[in-house]
Amino acid sequence: MREDQGRAALLANRIRREAGAADRDPVRHARHRRRSELALGVVFPFLLLALWQAASVNGWISRFNYPAPTDVLREFLDTKGLWWTSIKLTLVRLLWGYFWGVLAGVAVGVAMGMGHWTRATLEPTLNALYTVPKLALISIFLIVLGFDNKPVIAVVAVTVFFFVWIQTQSTVMSISPSYREAAQSFGSTRRQMFRHVILPASLPQIFVGLRVAGGVAILTVIGAEFVFAPKSDGIGYRINNARTVLDPKQAYVGLVVAGVLGVLFTLVIRLLDRLASPWAREGSSAG
Repeated sequence: MREDQGRAALLANRIRREAGAADRDPVRHARHRRRSELALGVVFPFLLLALWQAASVNGWISRFNYPAPTDVLREFLDTKGLWWTSIKLTLVRLLWGYFWGVLAGVAVGVAMGMGHWTRATLEPTLNALYTVPKLALISIFLIVLGFDNKPVIAVVAVTVFFFVWIQTQSTVMSISPSYREAAQSFGSTRRQMFRHVILPASLPQIFVGLRVAGGVAILTVIGAEFVFAPKSDGIGYRINNARTVLDPKQAYVGLVVAGVLGVLFTLVIRLLDRLASPWAREGSSAG
């Protein structure tokens, strides 16, 4: 009997715990955690850059093949006029391609997610087209659209479309049937169903697809500029040109510019996500 009581007391002590910082002041704890995460995210890349700088300057690695970060920065400042022009052109192609790809991907994804017959009609064809290498389409787009920015924009749009379509369709289809049944019990029309049930429930996950598509869009536009660069300019063209003239500094400048562009583009999408679906953030904070 005493052994059973001792075990019960020991188990109770293990289960019982004191309230932690997250329980006493969850808002302050969440704020402190975000600051810590931000600090770690900022400090780590600076440590990598410092290590790279030391290795290049001290001769641990070839300074020609792996120029120091200060050399890359100096190269950018010396040629910033050319790079700003390239960045502007790449941004134009990126934004237009991303816009049309997202617009078509969300529309088709919602239609296929809500409609069984639409999904049965389009899904086999889209699945087949999804496997086609997107950069291979640039030859067709050059013939059809001409030799300007349109072929690159079209390649980006097609690539973005497939990523957004897949995420949107799967998100709409995964919405709990109880939500739909509740709306139908109140006599909701198809339009009301979309506006008040489908869109609010699926928007946070759709933005996950938009963030993934944003990174893929940058990879695609730079890859397309490798293959074909109208006006002989753009970030991809600059990187490829650095390879042909054996100028590693220009190549590294292009890689850094592409990386910074990707980070900023993702941050903008995250900001739009917070503005468009604040309820998702509130729900996660409460949980």
